[in-house]
Amino acid sequence: MLGILAGLKQEARLIRRFLPNAPVALSNATPEGAHRGVERLLKAGATELLSFGCAGSLSPDVAPGTVIVADHVRYQDRDISCDPHLSEMFGSAYARRGGILHSDVLVELGLEKAWYFSQTKCLAVDMESGVVADAGVPFAVLRVVCDDATRDLPPAVRTSVRDGAVYVPGLVGSLLRHPLQIGGLIRLGRQAAIAQRSMASFLQANPPQA
Repeated sequence: MLGILAGLKQEARLIRRFLPNAPVALSNATPEGAHRGVERLLKAGATELLSFGCAGSLSPDVAPGTVIVADHVRYQDRDISCDPHLSEMFGSAYARRGGILHSDVLVELGLEKAWYFSQTKCLAVDMESGVVADAGVPFAVLRVVCDDATRDLPPAVRTSVRDGAVYVPGLVGSLLRHPLQIGGLIRLGRQAAIAQRSMASFLQANPPQA
């Protein structure tokens, strides 16, 4: 049985449209949440796992909206290979291939992204895939890039998500403290919308069969 780990509720809603019978757990974009989510999926009987959702670009030539089916995950200085059969089921023949870096903390700055890319050559980074890769069962990673590798994330990204969804008080508080980030937030919102449409189109063209 396939179990799916996603970061946010919006990501979970999207994948449920295509795999309505697969159990889905949320990390809520925290390392503790990722570990709890994987534990719940395994206890529910999952024998293989999918890491699904958005990822932050590390490579300057991987633009927002790029769909990645990873061939490996870099986790705690280890490269863990994705399952080829499961990756094929999720459209590896039609997606960008390469590595995904796991990070327990948000990678916010363009300089950080450039450094991680130079050290790992991973295409993108997320906060779930390493925990999935380390679970000891076959796994795949299906991610869509939602930002630009060369730009810093707006400060509000740190405080505007809670329980897997937008946390309005955190967003407003950050805007009051850092009003000049409004342009960056608008740009990030547009990139996130591009990513959402791109992943939906990819799944429609390559429907998975769990």
